[in-house]
Amino acid sequence: MAKKVKARLSKLYEVKGDKAERKRQTCPKCGKGVFLAQHKDRVVCGKCGYSEFKK
Repeated sequence: MAKKVKARLSKLYEVKGDKAERKRQTCPKCGKGVFLAQHKDRVVCGKCGYSEFKK
């Protein structure tokens, strides 16, 4: 089994001035705080398995 690695905040958020903006989409099923993993042809939630295919 693969070892889980925590994501760095610099990969998930971008700071502009005094505001932080999300770089990745959040999962519509799990809610805020759960990000979708970026793959070549899709985005996937690691928690619930939700996926969207890119066009």
